[in-house]
Parts: sequence; C-alpha cells; structure tokens
Amino acid sequence: MKKIILAVFMALFAIPVSAFAAEQIVIGVTPFPHKDIMEVVKPLLAEQGYELVIKEFSDYVQPNMALAEGVLDANFFQHQPYLDNMNREKNLGLVSVAKIHVEPLGLYCTKIAALQDKDPGDYEGKLALLIPELKDGAKISVPNDPTNGARALRLLESHGIIKLKEGDLVTARDIIENPYNIEIVELDAAQLPRTLQDVLASVINSNFAGQAGLVPSRDAIVMEAKDSPYANVIAVREADKDSAKIKALRDASQSDKVREFIVKELEPKGILPSF
Repeated sequence: MKKIILAVFMALFAIPVSAFAAEQIVIGVTPFPHKDIMEVVKPLLAEQGYELVIKEFSDYVQPNMALAEGVLDANFFQHQPYLDNMNREKNLGLVSVAKIHVEPLGLYCTKIAALQDKDPGDYEGKLALLIPELKDGAKISVPNDPTNGARALRLLESHGIIKLKEGDLVTARDIIENPYNIEIVELDAAQLPRTLQDVLASVINSNFAGQAGLVPSRDAIVMEAKDSPYANVIAVREADKDSAKIKALRDASQSDKVREFIVKELEPKGILPSF
C-alpha cells in the first residue's frame, strides 16, 4: 500500500506545470487600437497565470450584450458616456474599471486634393479650404450612435459649420443654425471611412480612421481637443469588478508597458493614453 501511495505521489509531481490550464479572461474588443493594446496586455497576464482570450467584434452593440449575458468577462471598445447610455437603454448593469486611451474624433475629406498639401496639424488652413465647398446640399457624415453622433455635431459646431441647441445627446434635429445648408448623414461608425467618396466630409473616430489608412494628425481637417472626456474604458459586470482576475486585467492594462506602447505606436495616429 505504501508503495502504491508513493507511486501516485511521485506521478503527481511528474505532471508538467503546463498541464494545469491557466484561468481564462475572455475580453471582447473592436479591432484597432483595442485589439492591438490587448495583445500587449496578453503576455503580462500570462506571467500572472491568466490566459487572455481576445474576441473581436465589428460593431458597438454586441460587445456589451455579450458581456451582460456572461459570454465575456470584460470588453474594451467604448468610452464612458457610451457605456452610460447603453446601461440606461438596456439596463445592462455594466461598470468601467479602467480608463485606457482617448480616440479624438476628426473631420476628414478626400475630395479636396489641396488639403493633403497642408502641413500636419495645420487645421486652420485645412478648414479654410473646406469652407468654400460647403454649399447647399453638401453632405457631411457622422456616427449614428447617440454619444459619438453628439460629439461629431459638437465638433462641427466648434468650428462654425452649424449651431446646436443646448444638451448632451444632440442630434441633427437639434441644429438651430445651418448657414451652409449642409446635409448631415448619420451612418454606422465603422462604415464612415468607406463612404468618404460619397460625401464631402466625414467625422470619424480615430480607430476607424486608422484602420482605413488615415493618419489623424496628418489627414484630419480638424480634431477634438486633447482634453476630450471620452476616454475608452474596460467594462465588466458590476458583480465581477472586484474579482482577482479583473484586478489583474486592470493593472496589466494600465501598466508602464501599455502606456509606452500607446505613446510610441499609437500617439502618432492620434490616439492618446488616459492613465
């Protein structure tokens, strides 16, 4: 009997560490830059015994629904006002646990070749070239979700293209002055770069602009200020916010290595760290 117990004991110690599966953290992301950032986080979590499983989504609705339904442990694709609005509309019970980066909105136009000759950041010069093209019926597309749509309209307002009513979630119906008689076209945020040839200009999130080969600091006519409050956050179910694995995810995502990656690789594309 003693020999049998000893054999079992030795067999247990002979099992390699790799045979014991690491605890998984499943996170839903949109492609750029959220997936890129999580690829930097992945090996940091592996050092702590967690396997980060990254699931990619192409829209702004399903990642929150999947998180609320327990398919995901966390998601990373949205800013706080968007999360707040989704919680109000869907009663999802999701909370943010970490601010990671800001993706300023920019106004882009590919129909005026002279815009590309302006020095990077010469927003006043680029805007001066655009203004004469804002004739009756000229189309400017904006994101169709409430928070990003409102941000886009406020960006246009801040540069004198339209004037809006007071309020947070304004829409095209809240335009009270439209001196150029432009037409606002509301489209899915991910589709905006693809429709640049169909409109005079478009207000696009930096992540989708980057995916389309646009460089915000070079190609945008104007951009949101760097102190934009729309930091992108990691969201989780409220019941899980204090769990060990969520704390590990938060700490790894706000590590020096992630900040260095954002500053070095993403800041030239208009994406700024928020921690």
